[in-house]
Amino acid sequence: MTLAFRRVHPDAVLPAYAHPSDAGMDLCSVEDAVIPSGGRALVHTGLVINLPPLTEAQVRPRSGLALKHGVTVLNTPGTIDSGYRGEIGVILANFGDADFAVKKGDRIAQLVIAPVTQPTVVETDEVDDTDRGSGGFGSTGV
Repeated sequence: MTLAFRRVHPDAVLPAYAHPSDAGMDLCSVEDAVIPSGGRALVHTGLVINLPPLTEAQVRPRSGLALKHGVTVLNTPGTIDSGYRGEIGVILANFGDADFAVKKGDRIAQLVIAPVTQPTVVETDEVDDTDRGSGGFGSTGV
């Protein structure tokens, strides 16, 4: 598969895989920003993606930012639908104890490309019984 990006900002960096076997490619910021402790911000990438039909791009946090600074992607994973042609933005949230500075060119998130399945939706009066049943929300213990 070939994945095409359009730069809408002169400083935009094309996403890249850090290692050949990685699932996610790094997204970089095109702006400086400060995210206050307990705050959030939309950080721009300067990129528009041309996704093939029946695929999605998932915007996910970078584990190092989460562990070292408490910074994560707020709506994880953020979904970019194949028909979207606006600039990719990343909603970063700072759960750390200090303000977090994003610099132009910083790797701020990962982008994972995944297939999309669109089943036909029907209504039913019955659902199959299973061993689990309706148990959820911690029903199996800690």
